[in-house]
Amino acid sequence: MNRWTLTVVATAVAVSLTGCLDSSSDNDRDDNGVSAPIAVELTRLGGYATGEFGKSAAEIPAFDPVNQQIFVVNALSGAVDVLDAADPANPVYLRSLVARVDNATVNSVAWHDGLLAVAVEATPKTSPGTVELYDATTLELLDSAPVGALPDMVTFTPDGRHVLVANEGEPNHDYSQDPEGSITLVEILADANRFGAIRTAGFAQFDDQRDALLTAGVRLFGPADNTRPYGPDNIASVARDLEPEYITVSADSRTAWVALQENNALARLDIASATVTDILPLGFKDYGAEGNGIDASDEEDGLIRIEPRPGVVGIYHPDAISSYNVDGKTYIVSANEGDARAWGEDDDAYWAGDASKGFVEEFRVKHLVHSSGFGRRAGDDLPPQLAALADGALLNPDTFSYCGATVADPGACRDDDELGRLNISWVNGYRQNADGSPLLFDASGVANPAGNLLMYDQLYSYGARSFSIWDEDGALVWDSGDFFERFLANQTEHDCQLRAARDIPCDLYFNSGHDEPGNLDSRSDAKGPEPEGIALGRINDQTFAFIGLERMGGVMVFDITDPTAPRFQDYLNTREDWEVDLEVNPELLAQAGDLGPEGLVFVAAGDSPNGEPLLIVGNEVSGTTAIYQVNRR
Repeated sequence: MNRWTLTVVATAVAVSLTGCLDSSSDNDRDDNGVSAPIAVELTRLGGYATGEFGKSAAEIPAFDPVNQQIFVVNALSGAVDVLDAADPANPVYLRSLVARVDNATVNSVAWHDGLLAVAVEATPKTSPGTVELYDATTLELLDSAPVGALPDMVTFTPDGRHVLVANEGEPNHDYSQDPEGSITLVEILADANRFGAIRTAGFAQFDDQRDALLTAGVRLFGPADNTRPYGPDNIASVARDLEPEYITVSADSRTAWVALQENNALARLDIASATVTDILPLGFKDYGAEGNGIDASDEEDGLIRIEPRPGVVGIYHPDAISSYNVDGKTYIVSANEGDARAWGEDDDAYWAGDASKGFVEEFRVKHLVHSSGFGRRAGDDLPPQLAALADGALLNPDTFSYCGATVADPGACRDDDELGRLNISWVNGYRQNADGSPLLFDASGVANPAGNLLMYDQLYSYGARSFSIWDEDGALVWDSGDFFERFLANQTEHDCQLRAARDIPCDLYFNSGHDEPGNLDSRSDAKGPEPEGIALGRINDQTFAFIGLERMGGVMVFDITDPTAPRFQDYLNTREDWEVDLEVNPELLAQAGDLGPEGLVFVAAGDSPNGEPLLIVGNEVSGTTAIYQVNRR
């Protein structure tokens, strides 16, 4: 395998979604005194609404069990909203906590043992950010520390000795600046509630391993210099290209795993030495395998077609991750959202052909393999970096014959109701020479140095439309396969119903967008239901995963006590009005319900204001913070 093909495919582990065990009482025990398993479901207790639509006014929540308060990142105001949750059915806004840095934006918040950590993005975002430490009771600023560019997520280690910050280091809009990604580790001086030593774990030590990482499946593809032609000799360094997104920490506070979302990998961090010890590629999900089917089109005249698609793979691209311990081993749980690099997409000069104005890796299959070549999309949605590689592309008929591809013609594969509408990454999947340059083909489909066409052996789509469980080394233990889409299409033995009252069949709004009125199937060409947020919770002797579906909305619940055989528990979607167009009628926001879950936090019964386990969800599109109760079923 050459270094630019990236054909590492993670085989899906068999899905065990055979229903739930009945429950009777938390106190039920078997003859050995072991708690009987329970099944759970969600109900909406209450919530708080900012009244802002589509402005990210409620994103990441954190919970303070001492003061019974919720802290919610409000990206619109660049602050943290503080809610009194003593009555979880009626949370009340108290005040906003504003970052002490001028023109800054709060990205993340975390609570631990009376302290509040806040990640603050600088202006511009390519400049170093800060992390601020507050007294969670008085909201007094105790200390602040410099961190890397675009601090996107903050968390405490379980022992409370460190704050860890994922510095994403995204490029600016035209990709002329691309800061290095990193993780900042800030010591907390327990006797003073102040910050101590500040250390940074970067990735420069992997720069000379780029070829090996590419071969293993790590996505390294951003341009080093947009003023030069794009290609294998113009790729950013590993340190610049890696973009830390989310962090989870082992129970013993010794090791952290960091989601490198755009790179489709995890980084393993040794906390004692503040060193990234490993970059763990996650492979790719084979959509041709049974149980891994997808609905690939948003234009099928109301049909829902979830079926295997050989030659198409999903890039896991995890956003939120969490972890738990089973028999002394740590397992990482990921929400496989997907995320494309699309910089400069709002700049007309980029689409006019000026590659120095951005870098967009997205392209539809129908435009990629059109018989007239790429040129027909020039000035519209043709990335100039792709146009510089070749004049058009073909599909490998050995793989794509099932949809009509021949040596020189994509056939029906590019039809709208087949693969044509699917958004894929043009940077992966085409055949290359040993040096990483494109292996060119002529119009008859024969490899020819004088040719002007690419040959795609695989198509790489965004996300995996699932959640996964990985071991400590990044090996796939279990994946939910195509369950999310099949469930939302009412194609499983489980009944899927929408709204708090559970009175609308999900298939009527299958794969709808979170900001669109009643558009069936509108997200099938992109990332499907788009799982993004995740939280884990322990009830009795069981561990439950709560997965927020950003686009379709709602929260999936699984019992993941056995990481090799999770069991589906429930799905609740409290979007109430599926037909209202809020772009046209923003005054109807209050009746719309909860749209676009972003961040989730679980509250154990012992910490809960009402003595019951709760789930708090920040909904970025509706600007609402929802409080769900986790009930025994």
